[in-house]
Amino acid sequence: MSESYCFGLGVGTHNAKGEWLEVYYHQPVLNPSAALYNAVKPLIESASDTTSCRLNGGQLASLATTLGSAGEDEQASIAQKLASSKRPVVLSLFTTDTAPTSVPGAYLKLHLLSHRLVKPHQTDLTGIFGVLQNVAWTNKGAIDLDELPQRQLKARLKGKTLTVECVDKFPKMTNYIVPKGVRIAHTARVRLGAYIGEGTTIMHEGFVNFNAGTMGTSMIEGRVSAGVVIGEGSDLGGGCSTMGTLSGGGNIVISVGKECLLGANAGIGIPLGDRCIVESGLYITAGSKLNLLDDSNNVVQEIKARELAGKSDLLFRRNSLTGILECKTNKTAIALNEELHANN
Repeated sequence: MSESYCFGLGVGTHNAKGEWLEVYYHQPVLNPSAALYNAVKPLIESASDTTSCRLNGGQLASLATTLGSAGEDEQASIAQKLASSKRPVVLSLFTTDTAPTSVPGAYLKLHLLSHRLVKPHQTDLTGIFGVLQNVAWTNKGAIDLDELPQRQLKARLKGKTLTVECVDKFPKMTNYIVPKGVRIAHTARVRLGAYIGEGTTIMHEGFVNFNAGTMGTSMIEGRVSAGVVIGEGSDLGGGCSTMGTLSGGGNIVISVGKECLLGANAGIGIPLGDRCIVESGLYITAGSKLNLLDDSNNVVQEIKARELAGKSDLLFRRNSLTGILECKTNKTAIALNEELHANN
């Protein structure tokens, strides 16, 4: 059994104060071997940060030799390459799955998700918003917001333009990781820390937040909020929405089961089971009152949507004559077009 939770050698960006802005981990490791753990443990023990420490070229060259002797050839190769880096290099090691307390630690956790080493909700991200700071993500990399005006002036004096692509705590995933077998039409709409399952297509209006994502072949044309997991074979129509738990005080974790369909501009505030359909334009919150119908479309009872949370084979719709929300058994199979959504 491994003696530690995760490990990574990363190269990143400092601001003028020597503070970390971001870190790229080429090949993070979940549950590293005892040999790897023993090779890097002395470096962490001598650092003030219990999970991360900056390494110089000499330390990296020595580490590469130690890792090679331990049979960790891949990580030895990475250490050797990073030894000549002109950018700051960091070693991060979590002995247990604890909340990140530094920028390098937070980025290692986000890399685990986007590398598909852990699934959403399977790693502790408590307090990550407080650890990360807003950064200007530009065509010249990450820049501290306090330093941005001077960098913009410097570029202008050289006849160039510094393009600020966004200002955010999280960068776009594809600048760090492009998972196998996916299509992403607008890369700025997928944050680092998203888990994008093989076979997923994310169209231009689709959005996937961190600690959220798809488990396999899915079509995403709507919003997958933080913490939301989309099951294999499900389709989120254009402009649809899944309610997150980061704001509003909610504590219900929203999810969508297998082979579900959320119609265009629909939305959910409850988790769905498998093979469910939500009619286009219909937003269901936990407190939404709806009529439960039998197979003959007779009203059985009036209930709140939260009572149907996680149940499978349901069709949610709005009666076009009365405007009343209704729910009945879904007998329509949902299947994604294999040719249209092929990614390989």
